[in-house]
Amino acid sequence: MADVPIHRAVDLIALREALEASWSPRTSYGGVWEPGNPALGQCYPTTRVVQLFLPASEIVKGVVRTPARDEVHFWSELPVGSDTVAIDLTWQQFPPGSVVTVREVLDRERLGDSPPTVARCALLLADVERHLQGRVN
Repeated sequence: MADVPIHRAVDLIALREALEASWSPRTSYGGVWEPGNPALGQCYPTTRVVQLFLPASEIVKGVVRTPARDEVHFWSELPVGSDTVAIDLTWQQFPPGSVVTVREVLDRERLGDSPPTVARCALLLADVERHLQGRVN
């Protein structure tokens, strides 16, 4: 996705809605899909799409401690003035009581996405674009 052009500005709510409408087993990590939990496995491709619409955003990799286990998770952070705002559009995949225990901002020049990851991200982007184009403004 490094060669994908930056996309037009979009309302964050519209982007969230488009992402949620576009999540599927085809875009999730390992094809996981759980009825009632569509955000499961969608965190990394979601951050890649967010970064295309919000180019100043960074991808953060962290560990989330849930009541059952520790899980790797990705979310976006956007610098706003001297602060940073977390944009985590997939947090709802975790049960109540979950907390971030580790966080690392990834170097966007060294993400090293595998071919299957690139394909998942491209598929999600295409579905999001279709959803946004069909939206009446």
